[in-house]
Amino acid sequence: MRPLLFLGAFLLLSGEPALAQRSSRVEIRVPPSETRATEGPQVRALRVLSDARLRDLLRNGFPARLHWRVEVWSTRGWFDDLKGTAEWDVIVRYEPLERRYEIVRIDADGNPTPLGRTEHFAEVEAIIERPQQAPILPPRRRDRVYYNVSLDVEMLSVNDLDEVEQWLRGELRPAVRGQRNPGTAVTRGVRTVVAKLLGAEKRHYEGRSGRFDVAPS
Repeated sequence: MRPLLFLGAFLLLSGEPALAQRSSRVEIRVPPSETRATEGPQVRALRVLSDARLRDLLRNGFPARLHWRVEVWSTRGWFDDLKGTAEWDVIVRYEPLERRYEIVRIDADGNPTPLGRTEHFAEVEAIIERPQQAPILPPRRRDRVYYNVSLDVEMLSVNDLDEVEQWLRGELRPAVRGQRNPGTAVTRGVRTVVAKLLGAEKRHYEGRSGRFDVAPS
């Protein structure tokens, strides 16, 4: 019921972008030369949840998904060549009854790793901004490569809420993997409206490392 009540309030939110988003970005750091062949890069998200509208959505029961994708590209040859990718998600949700935020990382196989629980949004941002090591390595041969990182931040729709709750209790895989209950015609209609509203609450960020040489031993 809570998401339906929130729908009316959300329709009243301003369409102006928050100023804080202008400084939001992702960063990527390549390991030192002696460990580049065996250690993946570190990525960081800065102020990607600082938008007041995203915070309001979180506080009203809509989880946020931060979808990371890191690619390694080879520059040898006429065209850059994609050599590998790594993807994972970070889910942030607010539990009103406990007045706590929960942050969970989900790897590509759907395995969750709790990152923290807190009552304070500032601590949520601190957890989100911790450097994360990407599970990806350059090719196992001498090459010249670079890393490209992208981050998509979106609020999960009403269609996902129940499944996220069940998954966090260990009952099923997260709805973010694309398996959803179709629901009734009425709930599908409401969810479509909310999904369209939430569609405006998506953010995309990209970053790229400099080119570097790898020489596996």
